[in-house]
Amino acid sequence: MGEEEFLAAYDPLAYDPVAVAIDVVALTIRDGALHVLLVRRGVPPQEGRWALPGGFVRSGARAEGLDAAAARELAEETGVRADALDRVHLEQLAAYGAPERDPRMRVVSIAYLAFAPEMPEPEAGSDAADAAWTPVSALGLTGHGSQRPGTTRRLAFDHATILTDGLERARSKLEYTALATTFCAPEFTIPELRAVYETVWGEELHAGNFHRKVLSVPGFVESTGGTSERGGRRGGPRPRLYRAGDARLLHPALLRPSREEEIR
Repeated sequence: MGEEEFLAAYDPLAYDPVAVAIDVVALTIRDGALHVLLVRRGVPPQEGRWALPGGFVRSGARAEGLDAAAARELAEETGVRADALDRVHLEQLAAYGAPERDPRMRVVSIAYLAFAPEMPEPEAGSDAADAAWTPVSALGLTGHGSQRPGTTRRLAFDHATILTDGLERARSKLEYTALATTFCAPEFTIPELRAVYETVWGEELHAGNFHRKVLSVPGFVESTGGTSERGGRRGGPRPRLYRAGDARLLHPALLRPSREEEIR
């Protein structure tokens, strides 16, 4: 049997239906704290619970790829046009396909991780009752894909697991890539970059050691030649301004203090 004959006789209804969805872990820093974008479900199942922004991948006449679907879902909730997300880092995180993760049918979700320095106030989509940037610290994550008892903002489906995985991916990527600069403005100071690491990692860093490590990594940052308009915290000279360099991978890596202790 040739390929044309095979396709002509092929019956997709002979197989169980499976839907493909997208969920986005969108992170940003607001008021010095790490926030994640959540939407409150306005329709069943799990109506009223908070969830990561997402939805089903379009097929048929409006068929789209996975990356396009993730950009569309993020744009719909943030109000930023999908073709204007150039300052947003967006990457595929993982696939989630437990048989009973969604009560409607078998749904496999492709999760994406997104982060950017400044994101607008969210706009709830058509099937959402509300949308909000929520401090990660308020969600009672245990680190094992669940939430602590008594946490008021309960996450729908398996989104606590997806969010936990997204946070670990973001924290790890800051160790060995230059993506921390994605949380910064185009020009930034070393203290501002350190604040990104401290916020995402949830660990305090030694200012002098961090400064030395950053400048010792080839291509991580480059000086603009200018200085900040404001002086240092203790009234010292104005900090120098830097921009992201051309390095994508950091060598040597900047390890979290807790990870350094594990390696030792």
